[in-house]
Amino acid sequence: MGKNKALLLPKTAKLLQTVGGQIKLARLRRGWTAQEIAEKAAVGRSTVVQIEKGSPSVSMGMYLAVLNALGLQEDILLIARDDVMGRTFQDLNLKTPRRVRKKAALKS
Repeated sequence: MGKNKALLLPKTAKLLQTVGGQIKLARLRRGWTAQEIAEKAAVGRSTVVQIEKGSPSVSMGMYLAVLNALGLQEDILLIARDDVMGRTFQDLNLKTPRRVRKKAALKS
């Protein structure tokens, strides 16, 4: 049985490639080889290479292991932090409470 491969829209695939490139730059800035970061992250060197290419078949856990080895694990918290679209949808669906009509004033 083969691995399931995530099918991504071209724009989404490009974003993942950008993330991989940013991870590679972080590694290079530290002067580490792919093998060194693989050892620090306890993953295979080929996994690091696939992450740096932005491969969608690598699990998110592996991406996190590499980010952790780079000291960038907190960056994962930036994903969807400012959910503008979600808040807009939420605001559109907020129901305002209806005022209860006052009963006609009692006539004396």
